[in-house]
Formats: sequence, structure tokens, C-alpha cells
Amino acid sequence: MSETSWNPTVIWSRPEAERAGTPLLVLLHGYLSNEEDLMGLAPMLPEEMTIVSVRAPQALGPGYTWFPLMQDLDYSFDAVKASIEDLWSWLEPIAKQHSSVSLLGFSMGMAVATSLLRHQPEAITTVIGLSGFAVPEEGEGFFDDKKLKELSKPVFWGRDQADPVITQDKIEYTHAWATQDVHVTKVLYTNMFHSVNAQEMSHVHEFLTHVVLKDASV
Repeated sequence: MSETSWNPTVIWSRPEAERAGTPLLVLLHGYLSNEEDLMGLAPMLPEEMTIVSVRAPQALGPGYTWFPLMQDLDYSFDAVKASIEDLWSWLEPIAKQHSSVSLLGFSMGMAVATSLLRHQPEAITTVIGLSGFAVPEEGEGFFDDKKLKELSKPVFWGRDQADPVITQDKIEYTHAWATQDVHVTKVLYTNMFHSVNAQEMSHVHEFLTHVVLKDASV
């Protein structure tokens, strides 16, 4: 883990005085985007949840990235690990103030969300993955997929088969991982390509309501 605590730029859906005890939903944006991108989804998410959108740590081009693209020469699993460790070092103390912690990631943000779930399976209630993928582990020990499988964590994975961005090898790996290690709800959409749509967000709202809020007294 980094010697200094990471203090990311974030946007909250409600003031600090109104957050304690609420279920937390962390939004994780995609490659070359920023923390403002996914906050547009907030009106379509359960109002009972406190939402925080987090900016990735590395400035690149017009936006930010969590780690290099997997096809880039400077990509490494160590870079993924460093990003996840920094995110968790920031999130862990915040999580203690909330009744649950869920993650919603778009594109590369889904890779971050699933990686954090695999790193801290007992701490994360659920993951919403939109038009994204999961990252293969290199070496052993950072991901605890054995524990994750025991816990049978619910994961929502929405995508379009015609998505022009996420390559087939990533889809195949993610499908194999999800069907083996989590309780996955996989939904395919048409004419959505590499984005989200109203139908998908309706399904996400229903999923979060069922998984997170059904037993919550908020």
C-alpha cells in the first residue's frame, strides 16, 4: 500500500451530516473520464443510498485512468494492485460510517470494482458492472476468489454484445470468473453499444433495491 494516504477528488450526493448509517454506493468511472461523468446516473439510483463518485488517480489526456490499458506496454498487475490498494485505503475508514458498501463501475471502472470485491470480499455488499470487465490475477494472494465464492456475492453485469470497446478475450474471462465465483445477474441490451441506457438503469435500480435495501432500515 502507498506510504501516504490517497485523498481523491470526489463528489457526494448528500452533505456529510446526512451520510452516517446510510448504504453507500461508490461510482467508479471509465478510462479517460472523471468523477463528474457517472453522477448523471444518480437520479436513476435508489434515493436511500448515499452516492460518492471518485476520480481515478492518474491524469491522462482529457481525463483520468485507474491503471494503464491492458494492451499497453506499461500495463502490469502491480499497477492494478496499487490502484486498488489506494482506493481501499481511502474507502475503508469511510465504509465504517455506512450500513453497507456497494460499487458501481463503468468500463474500466467495472474492472476496478470487481478487483476491489475480489480483494476485500467480506467488505463489499455487491458490484454493479456496466459495459466492463474483470482483470485476470497474475500470481496469487491479492484476490481472495475462494472466499468470494463461499460468500456468493451478488454481481450485476450489463452489456451489449455489440460493444465495440471491450474485447472478446476480456468478455470470455469475465464470464468464466463471474459464473464460477459470484452470484451473477447478467443482462444483455441491444443498441446500447459502449454506454448505459434507461432500461439498464431501471434494472440496476431494481437490483440495488432487492440486494441492498430489502433488509435495510433507512
